[in-house]
Amino acid sequence: MYGIQGRLTALFVVIVTVVLGISGTYAQISLGQELEVSNQRLREGVLTRLQTSLPSALWDLDKAKVDNIVAAEMLPPELVAIRVYDTSVGLFSGKVRRPDGTAVNVENERAIGGSPVVADLAYRDAGAAGSLKPVIVGRVVVNFSREQIDATLAAEIRRKVIEVLLLDLILVVALALSLRIVFEPLKQLRDGLSELATRGSDEVEELPEKRRDELGDVIRGFNAIQRKVKSIIRRTREAEDEARRAAQETAHALDDLRRTQESLLQAERLASLGGLVAGVAHEINTPVGIALTSASVLRDATEQVRQSVEAGAVKKSDILKYIDTAGESTTLVMNNCYRAAHLIHSFKQIAVDQVSEARRRFELQEYIGEVVASLQPKLKKSHIAVSIECPQDIVLDSYPGALAQVITNLTLNCVEHAFDPQMEGLIQIRVRLDGDIIEMAVTDNGKGIAPEMLDRVFDPFVTTRRGQGGTGLGLNIVFNLIAKQFGGTITVSSTLGQGASFVLRIPRITPSHEDSDEPHADAPLHA
Repeated sequence: MYGIQGRLTALFVVIVTVVLGISGTYAQISLGQELEVSNQRLREGVLTRLQTSLPSALWDLDKAKVDNIVAAEMLPPELVAIRVYDTSVGLFSGKVRRPDGTAVNVENERAIGGSPVVADLAYRDAGAAGSLKPVIVGRVVVNFSREQIDATLAAEIRRKVIEVLLLDLILVVALALSLRIVFEPLKQLRDGLSELATRGSDEVEELPEKRRDELGDVIRGFNAIQRKVKSIIRRTREAEDEARRAAQETAHALDDLRRTQESLLQAERLASLGGLVAGVAHEINTPVGIALTSASVLRDATEQVRQSVEAGAVKKSDILKYIDTAGESTTLVMNNCYRAAHLIHSFKQIAVDQVSEARRRFELQEYIGEVVASLQPKLKKSHIAVSIECPQDIVLDSYPGALAQVITNLTLNCVEHAFDPQMEGLIQIRVRLDGDIIEMAVTDNGKGIAPEMLDRVFDPFVTTRRGQGGTGLGLNIVFNLIAKQFGGTITVSSTLGQGASFVLRIPRITPSHEDSDEPHADAPLHA
């Protein structure tokens, strides 16, 4: 209903109807004017003839002549009645037209239709030629009807309406036949486009190219576009398949990278634990050696006293000497064994925490002291001191092994990067409680961090000691442990030549991984 073909047909029909209506209206107006002019001429002619022929007949009172004149004038159908009145007699003669069209004599003054026109009948006597004033002998009343004019106009209107309807019908049929030549190929194009849009490109057949007119050129262009679209879709599918394969390969590579990162993280932790084992073993060697030497001296002194007792030659001086030797030896053994036991206890707790990654409650100040004590084998080789400022009543419900890894990495990072060999320095570990948040600052007074490196210190494989044993994973491990294991944050600030400060903030009670939105072990290590 709202298609182009229907709108074009309606537009042409409206235009033709309006044009024919205007033309018919003009013709109707012109016809009406012509009929009015003709009717006026008829009136004037009838009255003129009656005024010419009736006065003499009426003067002579010749009724037969008057009747003949009236009957002759009644021939036109526009005349309804003619009545002739004598000035002395009254109605002298007249005729009226019946509905069947015949004219009969007027018998009385009954109502007569039509519009009456009255004219006086003046008689001029031939013998009185010198008279200036004619004599009025009577009057004539002529009734004219407009039925013929109205019937003619109505017939003309009917003819025009029928003509317009016939022309509209012919126009609709002609337009339907002619527009079909144009719209049939367009319909084929529409159906082809619809199928191309809703169905697979391989399922749509090309349109026939039999036409050799302008629409044939359009169809050939459509088929060319369809072939182009099919080619594009085929290449797109190939690209999508290639993209899916690339995505799968990327996913496999990402899995391999994650496993490699986990391996590097574990290797870094084990390397740190291995260094801790080597350092603790070296530290334990000295007190154990002293204790062993003291025990050996005590054993030799005891053997000498036993031999003297067996020989019965025990002297007071030998007993006193033995007592002094035994006292010194036991003192040395006790002190060195206590020292070794303390080192072993610290190492055992830290080593177990790092390997097991178990969660437990622990006192923070004591634990930081144990971690720093386990680092003494490396710290004693340098001229760097470590100071700890931590309140005694801070108890954490967290992962001590991961915290030991953080403190170890931050401290050793300061030792290895902040100070040159044989350079004296100070590393400060300061802790304060801010509500339920633990804020720990690890600060050194060393060389500081270059500005271009400050934004990348937590990135993996970023190190200033490439080729000198640096892996670039220490601070990256710290960042990931703080962010993912503890659900906290870590920031760094530094002024070149004035040292650096690492400030980490972690909850006193570490949230469980089930309640945390952060990724865990399967998350990438990149900060």
